[in-house]
Amino acid sequence: MLTPTEAERLIFDSIASFHREDCPLSGAHRRVLREDICADRDLPPFNRVTMDGYALRAEALHDGVRTFRIEAIQAAGMRAFTLGEAADLCIEIMTGAVLPEGADCVVPYEETKHEGTTMIVTGEVAGLVAGNAIHRRGSDHRTGEVIVRAGTRLTGREIAVAAACGYGTLTVSQLPKIAVVATGDELVEVDAPVLPHQIRRSNDHAISAALQMAGYPHVSRFHFRDVRAEIEHLLWHILAEYDVVIVTGGVSKGKFDYLPAELERQQVKKIFHGVAQRPGKPMWFGLSLRRTPVFALPGNPVSSYTCLHRYVLPALARASGLTPPEPRKVALADPVTFKPKLAYFLPVTLSSGPAAQLLARPDPSNTSGDFAGLLGTEGFVELPAETTDFPAGTLTTFHAWV
Repeated sequence: MLTPTEAERLIFDSIASFHREDCPLSGAHRRVLREDICADRDLPPFNRVTMDGYALRAEALHDGVRTFRIEAIQAAGMRAFTLGEAADLCIEIMTGAVLPEGADCVVPYEETKHEGTTMIVTGEVAGLVAGNAIHRRGSDHRTGEVIVRAGTRLTGREIAVAAACGYGTLTVSQLPKIAVVATGDELVEVDAPVLPHQIRRSNDHAISAALQMAGYPHVSRFHFRDVRAEIEHLLWHILAEYDVVIVTGGVSKGKFDYLPAELERQQVKKIFHGVAQRPGKPMWFGLSLRRTPVFALPGNPVSSYTCLHRYVLPALARASGLTPPEPRKVALADPVTFKPKLAYFLPVTLSSGPAAQLLARPDPSNTSGDFAGLLGTEGFVELPAETTDFPAGTLTTFHAWV
């Protein structure tokens, strides 16, 4: 049976990249950038004043001049003045304004006294050197320099850079249409009457919410009853219409688990069925004729939610062109023993140790059906099958819930 790493590799090797599209800057939040954002001019584009005060020559201060005549006042957004040649001249200046030609130092208001058209420097001048309170042109980035690289998920920070560089539109990955299918006769919708032998649908709601939180808003939910004809009809339409299909339940070996056979009949090529892991051992993955990835996750809520985070979300990120993050390592806060020869996905809470090391405290759910047991946890650690005893301090990989 496959290890989680082997299963992940098969998924990554199978799933195709999503197409690109141009997106208005106003709608680009949380999208994945597919082309670099470069500086269209020096940043800042001029010598920018960073404090309200007076622009003058630092040399005059260090030659002993303390009283200056105010030539003009210059606000942000105004063309730059030129400072007169006399040593005792200055220009009153506002934060964000262009440094006047001939000036090389700004004395902040707090270090001065204003009397009519005269300014007197009252503070210490030792630190008032050339360049004081001036953000030099091009000191952040030069024209043509890459500032945001393709593969970045866009937040307000990157969008601010794009706006400053004149990008009205950005090339991003298309957002896939995702179908989330809950299976089973025992399931009813949350607002429907529920009989003693029935349970309310939760997996499809949980998966849909997690997908949207991860940046994939185009999600539709469906329900397959354990009826061959219904599964055949609905599955055909879903495979034809959606870019990604996620099914929960119906992938084990029970007599009413019709889904694997129906997937095969509709020519969805099985890549694997079963991973040596707990929870989520029966997981299934395949590709349709049009190369639509199909993830069939176990029906138990904890298994389904864990497999979503371990395999589906990383696969969607990869197909979106997102630069993969570095694996996040944590240390076990308590010892763990797990006897089965399976990888163990163990829910944990995080805290900071005395040396600022990130500690993962085991907080397992009661069973793989105990969805409420995940409340309060921040993700899960992945413990390999090769070992049964994991002492406190063991370093392991952490996967965060979205």
